[in-house]
Amino acid sequence: MSRSIAQLSALLQSGALDAVDLFEETFEKIETHTDETIFTVLLKTRARSEAEASRRRIREGRSLGALDGVPVAWKDLFDIESLPTTAGSFVLKTNEPAARDAGVVRALASAGMVSVGRVNMSEFAFSGLGINPHYCTPRNPASPDGEHRIPGGSSSGSGVAVAAGLVPVSIGTDTGGSVRIPAAFNGIVGYKATRGRYSMDGVFPLAQSLDSLGPLCHTVQDAAWVDAAMRGLPAGMALPRPAISDLSFVVPETVFFDDAEAEVVEAFELAVDHLAKQGARIRREAFPDFSSIFDLMAKNGALVTAEAFILHRERILGAAAADMDPRVVKRTRLGEKITLANYMETLAERDRMITAFEARLEPGSLLLSPTLPHVAPALQPLLDDEDLFFQVNGKTLRNTLIGNFLDWCGVSMPCGKGASAMPVGLLVSGPRGSDENVLAASHSLQVALGS
Repeated sequence: MSRSIAQLSALLQSGALDAVDLFEETFEKIETHTDETIFTVLLKTRARSEAEASRRRIREGRSLGALDGVPVAWKDLFDIESLPTTAGSFVLKTNEPAARDAGVVRALASAGMVSVGRVNMSEFAFSGLGINPHYCTPRNPASPDGEHRIPGGSSSGSGVAVAAGLVPVSIGTDTGGSVRIPAAFNGIVGYKATRGRYSMDGVFPLAQSLDSLGPLCHTVQDAAWVDAAMRGLPAGMALPRPAISDLSFVVPETVFFDDAEAEVVEAFELAVDHLAKQGARIRREAFPDFSSIFDLMAKNGALVTAEAFILHRERILGAAAADMDPRVVKRTRLGEKITLANYMETLAERDRMITAFEARLEPGSLLLSPTLPHVAPALQPLLDDEDLFFQVNGKTLRNTLIGNFLDWCGVSMPCGKGASAMPVGLLVSGPRGSDENVLAASHSLQVALGS
């Protein structure tokens, strides 16, 4: 059975579990796991050294805190000292090794966490499905027997590593849903922080106007502990758990339920009904600006596409394109058509929409929605049909990208099962800077829903 960070912390700090024993147990699970596509790099020497240091500290009464000795995995976008940062690609494998760890890697190392390796991802983080032709695609652990369902992306390996019980937490990035999507598909918790909450030093970008970070783990309490440590604060404080009757939510009627699978809607509505019976104040409201986001994208192109093109233009217009996922190349090249006028108009309209949304939302209220409109689909049809790939990718990203565009923070948590008994995610979202409220409310909801 998978153990949470809080459970491991209690065992480590009490001496009931040795940090080196946990290191050995973790690597045995990783190295004997049937899916060899989850991790792209194992940091066994580093992890052993960090675990031994943790053991010494705890035995000598010098623990660094609640996270000391706890394993963590990193999406292949974070600089790890002495290794090239490959971002799920082959074309970056010959890059210069990183001179030092990324800022958040250093922050969690300072809290005593043990970095065990890098995990797989969509190439350059530019897909919500988690498919990678270079390192292959991890299998969603919730897949029915004999099936390979997608893990979701772009933080695919992060979602699978946690859901499979290999590590209690993995750190991902989220530009259009890349933390919340794999969390929902794999039946775990994913927290997308407000953009700018953490240092982006040493994090390979996709679109800097949208990029954010966050942990994938088993509980909201775990996410809050990691959040504190990533900001250089002490971890281990109990997360507030407001009474359900003190919480107020808005269920957005615009976009989020369009073409959603019936089983997803049913699971979500059962959760909402359960919360309402416990006293949560829940209303439903239309938000026309949500539709306007997609109208704006159709007119001017997407911010992520414009910024990805600028970042990768030399690669995708040069010889390196032959060694990249052709679907990533095709999608990125769309940015070539986006003019500066298009881009600047989108940024200005985005600012207007953010201000309008924040003025409209009642103080203290949060949004409650399905994380995704469907459960994880099978992999093979998406590999066989490029048109289907792009159609499903767009639908998968649809709900979550609204939060990135409007600069929200959010937590996805399991709320039941959909078709083929695949996990369904419930998403709690709040305006920028409301992270503490979102985490506290999500903590209460996870306890109330028993997820």
